[in-house]
Amino acid sequence: MPGLPIRPAVRSDGAFLADMTVEAATWRPGASRPRYEVVSSPEYRRYIAGWMRPGDAGFVAESPEGEAVGAAWYRMLPRDEPGFGWVGTGVPELIIGVRPLWRAHGIGRALLRRLLDHARLQGFVRISLSVERDNYAVSLYRTEGFAVVRRGMGRDVMVKRLG
Repeated sequence: MPGLPIRPAVRSDGAFLADMTVEAATWRPGASRPRYEVVSSPEYRRYIAGWMRPGDAGFVAESPEGEAVGAAWYRMLPRDEPGFGWVGTGVPELIIGVRPLWRAHGIGRALLRRLLDHARLQGFVRISLSVERDNYAVSLYRTEGFAVVRRGMGRDVMVKRLG
């Protein structure tokens, strides 16, 4: 599965990134929240509103049939509208989502690596994310070099140094 095509995200991917934001917000098996509820809430809207702004970057994985199945992207969020994983000005915060049927096939890792390489090439020194402690993706982030820098209520902020 890691051999699936991965392409740069473009402006027209905004609706799909909204879908992947919903996947990231409702990752637990059996969990569900209406799409409109997630994408209209300020805490999640900041990750997708106005996609693709200057400083935004991302990648989309596609099935052999050309269907978008996962995405990883980052945004530069301002101090006055920080995301869950905000650690400072000039540090992009990444978001990743994969459709449930395509999880545990290496797609998230492939997307993450592609995004990290891109961030490094763009000159970023660090990248951050937020993850709920019981999310199985925590082990992915740890094996990719992320470390917890701040603990919260059931959710941690993790940072990777890009060097």
